[in-house]
Amino acid sequence: MEKDKSSVNIVKAYQRYLKLEKNYSPNTIEAYKHDLQSLLDYCKEAGKSPADLQLEDLEQFAVLFHEHGIGPTSQARILSGVRSFYRYLLLDGYIETDPTELLESPRLGEHLPEVLSTEEVDSMEAAIDLSKPEGQRNKAIIEVLFSCGLRVSELVNLKLSNLYLDEQYVRIFGKGSKERLVPVSPKAIKELRLWFSDRVHLQIQAGEEDYVFLNRRGHRLTRTMILIMIKRTAKDAGIRKTISPHTLRHSFATALLKGGADLRAIQAMLGHEDIGTTEIYTHIDTTTLREEILHHHPRNINH
Repeated sequence: MEKDKSSVNIVKAYQRYLKLEKNYSPNTIEAYKHDLQSLLDYCKEAGKSPADLQLEDLEQFAVLFHEHGIGPTSQARILSGVRSFYRYLLLDGYIETDPTELLESPRLGEHLPEVLSTEEVDSMEAAIDLSKPEGQRNKAIIEVLFSCGLRVSELVNLKLSNLYLDEQYVRIFGKGSKERLVPVSPKAIKELRLWFSDRVHLQIQAGEEDYVFLNRRGHRLTRTMILIMIKRTAKDAGIRKTISPHTLRHSFATALLKGGADLRAIQAMLGHEDIGTTEIYTHIDTTTLREEILHHHPRNINH
């Protein structure tokens, strides 16, 4: 019996495959579905099923990214999701050849993430109203993100039982539940202890007792809550850059590199599996490096 190649049926079958075969979490499946939506919108406009698209169609689809103002990093992520989708279609017999095999991704080298200087992080913390119940908590969140370089998912899942503040390190469970130990700065420890003075007054919900960061109702925070808080705080501090929790992770790594830290040490602290992922920070630092060379290299000094 021929397979139903309608978009709705294919997407449902793909979601089942991600859940049952790949054992992906609901969050990951939702992210794949979200990234696939732009392809489905394109198919709808073209009046075609995803199974009917050829390489030329997908190249045209990729060109539309620029028109919609989608940045290179997001383009690469969407195309990675599209490739995964077509590998499934091939595997499950919806198509005979994979049209994404020769589809090129945008080059990411030119698009570097925003970073904040230590002074900008300080100005964000100074912009927080500490008279508000969540003020000290938010200050501690920003300081921990900047001092430890955590992913936002690692921050929301941070537990009191994994803090070793007297020894000045925290135990983090990153992607794939991989464990790493990250040093924590005296400044972050100070802000955490001030937050704990406020935290003891909360009515903490059952099952949430071990989480470091909680909302006023005693529930752990979500990634979205932290994103909104950081964007709002950056705006209050007069920072015009596009900021997210990840910006503080980038800023942590860049500050380490500028301070002379070894790339392998930075890789270990960030929990990157591949050193290639960490190498993006060497690109970020080239601007500063170029300025240093122009100012200090003997060939560039006017005699």
